[in-house]
Amino acid sequence: MGENGAKWVAQENQTSDYEGECGVFVGEFQHTMDTKGRVVLPARFRKALEKNGCVLTKGQDECVFVWSTEDWQEEAKRMKKLPRTDRRFRGYARSFFSGAVPQDLDGQGRVTIPQNLRSYAALEKDLVVVGVAERIEIWNSERWSEVSAEADNVYANIEEAFSDYGI
Repeated sequence: MGENGAKWVAQENQTSDYEGECGVFVGEFQHTMDTKGRVVLPARFRKALEKNGCVLTKGQDECVFVWSTEDWQEEAKRMKKLPRTDRRFRGYARSFFSGAVPQDLDGQGRVTIPQNLRSYAALEKDLVVVGVAERIEIWNSERWSEVSAEADNVYANIEEAFSDYGI
């Protein structure tokens, strides 16, 4: 519910209900990856990705990011604005873009995670698929347990640090 009690509604240009009524990917789902590197994405995420596909790339903290094609294009625009004169930004952009691969969902709602991304994120059979606002993250289940516990601790104990960002 919004501050005035009205329901939040997905943006006008959003044609799917992948994000429910809040306009973002949300939730945590246990999944398995088959021997060919395919993983079924949660049904609630698929509709947003079926029409134009998605882009998979390396994510921070050793996971795989999955972006809708539209959100990938927006993120790429932001990345292009990073200063090329700064070594850190050049390295960041190299890792982000070199690991990227466009994907279409197959008839069962699966994406194939390329070997280089599986290796990067130590993805094996048991995975966790997480909605994180504008993107999806795919995690090694053991790694997710560690990262999630750390994030929950930060979240539970946060004070004024995010107030500058309106949170």
